[in-house]
Amino acid sequence: MNAIISASDLANDLTGANPPVLLDVRWQLTAAKAGEPPYDGRADYETGHLPGAVFVDLDRELASAPGEGGRHPLPDLAHFGAAMRRAGVSSGTPVVVYDGGQGWAAARAWWMLRWTGHPDVRVLDGGLPAWEGSLDKSVPAPAEGDFVPEPGTGLLDADAAAELARSGVLLDARAGERYRGEVEPIDPVAGHIPGAVSAPTTENVGADGRYRSAQELRERFKGLGVSEGSRVGVYCGSGVSAAHEVLALAVAGIPAELYVGSWSEWSSDPDRPVAVGPDPQ
Repeated sequence: MNAIISASDLANDLTGANPPVLLDVRWQLTAAKAGEPPYDGRADYETGHLPGAVFVDLDRELASAPGEGGRHPLPDLAHFGAAMRRAGVSSGTPVVVYDGGQGWAAARAWWMLRWTGHPDVRVLDGGLPAWEGSLDKSVPAPAEGDFVPEPGTGLLDADAAAELARSGVLLDARAGERYRGEVEPIDPVAGHIPGAVSAPTTENVGADGRYRSAQELRERFKGLGVSEGSRVGVYCGSGVSAAHEVLALAVAGIPAELYVGSWSEWSSDPDRPVAVGPDPQ
């Protein structure tokens, strides 16, 4: 099953016999300036969204409160499941997720649903800007879904991420300057997990914000040390942009694991080692 879907294919599917449930996950990683409110994805949703799409709040429904597990730790699965059922998600119905175009938030929703057992989830390639159809301002009230999430495989904790950096390929999806430790605008320590390879998630897409072809992505990851049979893991700042990289790997046909706690969890423990500079070690 493809992990992404084009806007034209989505338009066709929405008129078919089994149209997908649409989830709008608009979100931005922003640090609000003094006196300014943080970004409000729901407000953007209410100005116009794909017809029938239900808003999903990344911070409240795809993550739990920040803490020792990082800035976007896993949500309570009962809470997550209830949110998905309210949005109309059922196990036998396809789901398409989109965001404002960056792709990170949509990928987090995609990963959460796939990790907890939903068999048919795709991300709208290019997000809302790729959609050429009409938009709607009404808030739908879908019938209750039946999806019950069950935790799956492919989840890394800090110890497993450290081990994978030694025995496999651990990709750091943050910007290169954060990986190298030159800047750190959010977390308490700058640098990267020793052994991790810099792989900024921005390089997964072209200038139009859409994913590069499967072949281009395979070549990209091959250049980063991923070979056939490699065990691959990904982390970022807080497990959001890393989901985008896991999705890019899926497009390339490469299974990968996600360290959800990511650098925000790793750097919160002063006993964990930190590497700086362009060298993984």
